[in-house]
Amino acid sequence: MKRTKTLTLVECALLVAMATALGLFPIFEMPMGGSVTLFSMAPLVIASVRHGTKWGLLTGFTHGLIQMIIGFKNVLYCTTVLAMAGCILLDYILAFSAMGLAYAIAGRFKNLLAGVIAATAATGFLRFICSFLSGILIWYGYAPEDQPVWLYSLTYNGSYMLPEILLTAAAVAILAKTLGSRLFPGVNSASA
Repeated sequence: MKRTKTLTLVECALLVAMATALGLFPIFEMPMGGSVTLFSMAPLVIASVRHGTKWGLLTGFTHGLIQMIIGFKNVLYCTTVLAMAGCILLDYILAFSAMGLAYAIAGRFKNLLAGVIAATAATGFLRFICSFLSGILIWYGYAPEDQPVWLYSLTYNGSYMLPEILLTAAAVAILAKTLGSRLFPGVNSASA
C-alpha cells in the first residue's frame, strides 16, 4: 500500500500526541528538569523508523516544541537571554529532533530488531549529549563547588537518561519483535 503524505502526517501527529501523553506521567522526576517516563521516546523512534528521517526529524522537532511549551518554567530559570536560547535549543529542539535520526541508523542493519535497538540507543545517546552540554554550558551554576561541572552534568543527566533509553529500547524491541514489518515497513525485516 502506497502511503500518502496525509496519512503519514496524521500518523506522525498521533505519535507526537502519544509521546506527549506518555511524558505527562513520569515514573521519576529530577528536581531541576528531566524525568524517566513510561516509554515517551518510543513514539518518536517509531515515527522515524516507520516513515524515514525527514518525517522523524519533523516529529521530534514538533514534540520538542510541545515539551518546551509544557516545561517553559525551566526556560525561565535561565538568567540571560542567551542562556534561554541555549536552553530552548539544547534541552528541547535539538534533543528531541535527534530522535528523528532513528531511521538513518536502523536502516543500516539487516536485522530489524538489532536496527531498532541500535537506533534507539544511538538517538537516545544524542539526546543525552544535548542535555549533557546544556548542563555544562547553561546549568553549570547548580554544580556543587567540590565537583567538576562536566561530572555534575554527566551524573545528573545520566541518572534519568540511561533508564529512559533502556526503557525505550525495550519497548521498541518488543514492538519490533511482535509486529515486525507491519509496524516498520520501510526497514529490513530480516528475522525481527
